[in-house]
Amino acid sequence: MWVATLALRQQTRTVRFSTAAEMLDFFRLFKDGKRYQRIMEGFQRIFAATIFFGTNDQPDGKVLLDWARCHFFDRLHLWFHHGEPTQPGASGTENLVVLSDAFYDEIDQHRIPVEREVVALLANAPGVLDLYLWLAWRTWTLNGQWVRIPLFGTGGLSEQLGTGDYSADRFFRRKIRRWLEEVQALWPECPAHLSKDGQSLVLYSSKTNPAVVAMQNTR
Repeated sequence: MWVATLALRQQTRTVRFSTAAEMLDFFRLFKDGKRYQRIMEGFQRIFAATIFFGTNDQPDGKVLLDWARCHFFDRLHLWFHHGEPTQPGASGTENLVVLSDAFYDEIDQHRIPVEREVVALLANAPGVLDLYLWLAWRTWTLNGQWVRIPLFGTGGLSEQLGTGDYSADRFFRRKIRRWLEEVQALWPECPAHLSKDGQSLVLYSSKTNPAVVAMQNTR
């Protein structure tokens, strides 16, 4: 998220920044060796990550493989300091991240309003953060008046969020209800609610009340 923000601000897929401390400051995180180590490991995981899309069909009795894949970064050149970072601009310490063409085009063409203060507050609550980001994206891109997302089944919310740990329906429903309450406490105008039967999440467009504006109004 932070690298994507920098890419849009700098208007290039080649992102440059002085120190890792900038990222911690951006999300209001304490600067210590443990967090620098987590940043380093996180960049390494993202660099190695590849997302695969595809289907295996058999039209007319013939096997059809329709696959695609994408990745986030083409190159990393990063300096990490376990203590306080070196001064910005110090010789040889510039950090560089080159986004893949596909990733940069995606974030440039489909910009989603997300409030960084909410992200900072949810830094230690990954489940709630996942739901907040999913809601910000899904409601912003929603075409039409409303949509009903089933909690379970193929393509359902449980599958989209990847919450395999909550295999029992009642546990996942209880978790989503609590997460949604936490999101709505930070984004009061969040256009989402659980259906009366508890089987789906009902979403409306957030074009008139995006997450950023809603958060600013609560300050």
